[in-house]
Amino acid sequence: MTAAVADRPTRLREGDELSPDVFAGAKIYGGTMVQKNATGFAVPATATVANKMLGVAKHSTDNTSGASGDIKARVRRNIIGVFANSASGDLITIADIGNDCYVVDDCTVAKTNSSNTRPVAGKIMDVDSFGVHVLFV
Repeated sequence: MTAAVADRPTRLREGDELSPDVFAGAKIYGGTMVQKNATGFAVPATATVANKMLGVAKHSTDNTSGASGDIKARVRRNIIGVFANSASGDLITIADIGNDCYVVDDCTVAKTNSSNTRPVAGKIMDVDSFGVHVLFV
C-alpha cells in the first residue's frame, strides 16, 4: 500500500454492542462505565486493577437478586463517552489528550493509575467543561 494522494472512502464504525453476562448482585446504571471482573462477568467500573474495561452501559441492568449470568448487560464500545474528571494531581487537562486515562469509579476518570491500582479506562480524546471525552475500544 502506498500513501494517499487523494481522498479515499474509509470505512468507519460508529460503535459496537456487547452483551456480557452480569455478575451476581451487580447493578449497572445506564451511561456508566462497565468492566469485566476476574471471572469474566460484567460489573460497574471500579479502581480494581484486575478488571478490564468493556465500554459504556446502554441501559440499566439489575442483577442484585440473581446469580452470575442470569441476565446480560448491553454495553457499547468503539465510541466516545464523556465522564467526570478527577481532582488535584489526577486532574486531566488538554495536555493529556491522546494518553490513557484510568478508572476511579463508574463515572469518573483520572490522569494516573495511582501506583498501578487503577485499570485503564480508555484514551483521552478531549477535555472541556462537560468532562473528559474517553474513547472506549
